[in-house]
Amino acid sequence: MRLVTAAKRLARNAVTMRITVGLIGKAARDLRRTQERSGLGLADIVNRAVSLYEFVDGRLAAGDQILLRRNGAGRLERVLLS
Repeated sequence: MRLVTAAKRLARNAVTMRITVGLIGKAARDLRRTQERSGLGLADIVNRAVSLYEFVDGRLAAGDQILLRRNGAGRLERVLLS
């Protein structure tokens, strides 16, 4: 059963598109810091970032707000993306 599950997972995560992206300095530094902190590979971070952006953008397009509660603080902050 594990082999089937692993095979399905690999098929689901198969590469379907390759792109080349030029990053501005800040984005390149942010990507490297995220890699150092998380231990993830560059492709994993970029894949997660695109999926997160799609989720956030979709929620904002639906009229929702993105709120953040800082650790230990009871106050909510609205996250604005430009």
